[in-house]
Amino acid sequence: MVDILNAVQFDAQGLIPAVVQDVLDGTVLMVAWMNRASLACTLETGETWFWSRSRQKLWHKGESSGHLQKVHALRYDCDSDVLLVTVEQLGDIACHTGERSCFHRLDSGKKSLPPADTLSQVFRTVQERKANPTEKSYTSRLLAGGANQILKKLGEETAEVVMAAKDGERIAEEVADLWYHTLVLLAHADLDILDVYRVLQERKR
Repeated sequence: MVDILNAVQFDAQGLIPAVVQDVLDGTVLMVAWMNRASLACTLETGETWFWSRSRQKLWHKGESSGHLQKVHALRYDCDSDVLLVTVEQLGDIACHTGERSCFHRLDSGKKSLPPADTLSQVFRTVQERKANPTEKSYTSRLLAGGANQILKKLGEETAEVVMAAKDGERIAEEVADLWYHTLVLLAHADLDILDVYRVLQERKR
């Protein structure tokens, strides 16, 4: 087993950048610095510890706010000089501003949801159509139709996936349609896709 403390390359100041990523949807939550001591604390406790360059001291992420980060995996890159820390973010808040991710601004300076996996991005669009419906949006019309219309479409899409699988054609397209309509159902039920991801995380164990 590789000793990561000795495998990674710290810079001249004894530091290494750590990219923190949400285990559920891959969102990059923050970037901070670790030194040998904070990396050792992270490995020992299973929670993230960093080195504050401004305060010149160790800090335990979430110690005061309660927004702890439970480490699921710790990787380093091909040059051994950057860490990737995959975490469960308690409270779904990583940024000191109260945002989920520190990367919530676009190049225009406006606030934006941080990028995540494609399914999560589509779901956020569905949520937006629910919050701000438009007549031209199929998603808005489907949501306006209520549970019966959504469930009818979900049943139809399920049958189309089965038929595509039997024919061996258009399976990816039909599964994409099924997933999309499932996302609409989640939004209608006021559930979040992260709720589903949490269930799947438990099942994979």
